Amino acid sequence: MQGKTPEETKVTMTELVLPTDVNLLKNLKGGRLMHLIDIAAAMAATRHAGKVVATVSVENLTFKHPIRLGEMVELTAKIVYVGKTSMHVNVTVIGENLYTGSRITTNEAKLVFVALDENQRPTEVPPLLVQSEEEKKAYIEAEKKAEKVRKEKLFTKN
Repeated sequence: MQGKTPEETKVTMTELVLPTDVNLLKNLKGGRLMHLIDIAAAMAATRHAGKVVATVSVENLTFKHPIRLGEMVELTAKIVYVGKTSMHVNVTVIGENLYTGSRITTNEAKLVFVALDENQRPTEVPPLLVQSEEEKKAYIEAEKKAEKVRKEKLFTKN
């Protein structure tokens, strides 16, 4: 199975924040943003695995700054770690004011997906070929989290 680099499976997605996307404060609704994050992350995981994928967990989602009506939201999803059948995806969200060009990182999310075969059973995924120091650091961080989760599952089974 041929490995892939994080760059090969990276997905960048953009959306314009429309009136149906905002709350009473005219900010992008958190649920709508979560929907977009899941889509971007799933596309990156699918691109890496070359198979149907399912969301296993959203490990982390932080809201740092609102995205307002009429602004553009840019989501970048990148695989940072793979196990045997799972893929850890980091998503960075940037809000951009199209009139001023001002851009700000508004959100970060970490999700886990599993690749599925034709019988909807977990199936093996290609290895991740990390290259840069930043990619290696993200890989090690995600690997530690994955190992912690594996250990917790071992100790909680009866």
